[in-house]
Amino acid sequence: MAYREPAATSTPESWCQGISDPISVNARMSSTRGSSKLFLRRADLESRQMAPLAPRFNAKVIKRFRRLLLRWYDGSRRKLPWRGQTDPYRILVSEIMLQQTRVAVVESRYSEFLQRFPTVERLARASEQTVLAAWSGLGYYRRARSLRQAAITVGHSGGFPRNASELEMLPGIGRYTAAAVASIAFNQPVPVVDGNVKRVLSRVAGRDLGDQECWSLAAELLESRRPGDFNQALMELGAMVCLPAGAPRCAVCPVVELCSWRGAKQKSAVSLARKAVLKYLLAEKNGAILLRQRALSDRLMPGMWELPEIAVPADHEPLLKLRHSITNTNYTVLVFSGNRPRAGSARWVPLQRAPRLPLTGLARKILRRIKSGQA
Repeated sequence: MAYREPAATSTPESWCQGISDPISVNARMSSTRGSSKLFLRRADLESRQMAPLAPRFNAKVIKRFRRLLLRWYDGSRRKLPWRGQTDPYRILVSEIMLQQTRVAVVESRYSEFLQRFPTVERLARASEQTVLAAWSGLGYYRRARSLRQAAITVGHSGGFPRNASELEMLPGIGRYTAAAVASIAFNQPVPVVDGNVKRVLSRVAGRDLGDQECWSLAAELLESRRPGDFNQALMELGAMVCLPAGAPRCAVCPVVELCSWRGAKQKSAVSLARKAVLKYLLAEKNGAILLRQRALSDRLMPGMWELPEIAVPADHEPLLKLRHSITNTNYTVLVFSGNRPRAGSARWVPLQRAPRLPLTGLARKILRRIKSGQA
């Protein structure tokens, strides 16, 4: 069974929509600048009609919610490398990396990425292969391709758009990311809604809210004088306190007095992880390792490099055994030592050069284990 990265549709924003032509996007952005109104498609406008707010959220409650949340955030927020930034490029990089990737992983990779591409101009000039290599191990590689295309578009337009509506016109940027960058970098009073925020708002409201209800409530609660901090505080609350069912920390929640849920037990569907076995060949010769490149036409991870997959008799002993989990699949990965197969499109790559290639996260993990002598 071939290793497969989850489809991009599982990410918070639709990176699978493909990469827009940066020149055409730039033309659309330029045509809107200087206008008093940004025209959106009718379907888009209709889909964003705000639902009426629940009666219990009156002005007094909203004011207290803002004060309690921001006071907690000011004293308890995590120290993260992207916190306190106002550079829209650096904020955009962090927001895209954090989609479907744990904060602990992003913390180190964020700094490494910015050392390699310190400005949007440097990223725009880099080749796709170079960007993919720097992104290797973070997964969801469409994000890296879209980020590079967004950088190219920004370069053509002469700078970052300064509001959420125009930011959303960049390749691969959806409503959430556009609002996050606009509020944090440019202090624009626009709300954000991600998975954490939706959980917080639904619990405060006392019922499951639809997407547009969440956007409506987030907009009503937003502290317009500190929109960036408020949005980050709401996301921080969902990430650190208002955890998924079975683990919420209501006793330390700063807004528990205004919450309808307050630790009430919720039934949640239990999804059983699938199990699968992957078998790879580790062939070495004269300081080189055998790798294969995925076809550019592949729907998932096109152009990425990996070890060749093989079929091995059950009685063969693997050189290395490890586990690799992604979304709802737990992989048992077996790596066997051997010679280059007669058929196949794999090629020899100098071992020193391999880390600079856009390797799949699993391939990089295997090579790291081999190098550290854990095989």
